[in-house]
Amino acid sequence: MKIEKAQRLKKLPPYLFKEIDRLKSEIQAKGVDVINVSIGDPDRPTPKSVIQAGQKAMADPANHKYPSYVGLPSFREAVATWFKKRFTVSLDPSSQVMALVGSKEGIFHLPLAFVNQGDVVLCPDPAYPVYAAGTIFAGGEVYHMPLLAENGFFPDFSTIPAEVVKKAKLMWLNYPNNPTSAEATVEQFQTAVDFALANNIIICHDAAYTDMTFDGLKAPSFLETPGAMECSLETHSFSKPFQMTGWRIAMAVGNAELVSGLGEVKSNADSGTFQAIQMAAVRALEIPHEEQQAGLEVYRLRREVVVKGLKKLGIEVWPTRATFYVWAKNPDGLTSKDWASRLLSEAGIVVTPGNGFGQAGEGWFRISLSQPRARLTEMIERMEKLGG
Repeated sequence: MKIEKAQRLKKLPPYLFKEIDRLKSEIQAKGVDVINVSIGDPDRPTPKSVIQAGQKAMADPANHKYPSYVGLPSFREAVATWFKKRFTVSLDPSSQVMALVGSKEGIFHLPLAFVNQGDVVLCPDPAYPVYAAGTIFAGGEVYHMPLLAENGFFPDFSTIPAEVVKKAKLMWLNYPNNPTSAEATVEQFQTAVDFALANNIIICHDAAYTDMTFDGLKAPSFLETPGAMECSLETHSFSKPFQMTGWRIAMAVGNAELVSGLGEVKSNADSGTFQAIQMAAVRALEIPHEEQQAGLEVYRLRREVVVKGLKKLGIEVWPTRATFYVWAKNPDGLTSKDWASRLLSEAGIVVTPGNGFGQAGEGWFRISLSQPRARLTEMIERMEKLGG
């Protein structure tokens, strides 16, 4: 019997991080001590009070049943309270807030709710690969918006052809940005809202790194932008700011019709988020912002090690005050693939090649600050032995 995969799967490129994991395993099998700075998985533990809240909720039999598709009322109310305090944006917890099984799930499912066969989805490039993957599964067409250093890694909407704009149904944005760590200004957000409203385009803003900032930066919510609530949905993750990657909990907030549409897909695709995890997430939202930010100091110190070390080697680094990534240019005109391969084969270092996030990422590579300072120092030393 011949088993053939669906065309939608054939259209997908190999999932970037799965391929990196395969290459890492190959070199580790040879006995190499690998320093893996490719994947953004925090190495610090989930806050103790969050774990305790989860343990207590998990022991309660009342939480061992199917949860609500949209999330516990207490969770949605906690999100609305946190949002108002953090961003001064008012949300109706009953219609403008929804629990997600991690933001990746919501990002993947959103196009299924709004994108028809042949509709165009405007995706940043370089970017998190799931924006394009969700589009392909929904039958949409991906249009890549190049993020260039000269534009501060923000898309230039004036360069999008008129025929593409006419067919566009949805746009993805992500700031602070992965992989570039770039910030967006309120003026840039306003430009995006004006463009979307003028062309009847939905905007989804992936705000996974809004609360991973340093040096006094307080990143805004896209929903703070005048007019954004008319056309936008924003996803926030507990994974990075609260070190809860394995818990799989996030939220979608914003325009009630967009939240509702996503909910219709989710009610057919999953059975909601385990109530005990939602209760743990409520505790996370109760952690004072200043305390939560103080817990990120470890990443700021790691960033200093990496940025100073790379600059000493003559490698250009994009200045960052957010995320826990460092976006740097390949040395000596090497391609992203060649530089990443050399680091892996000759130094036992796993970085993410920039072109793995899209063609516009060519010439760059990404380092995740998910290793202790001692290992990051060793990484720089290994790079130095390569000669830059």
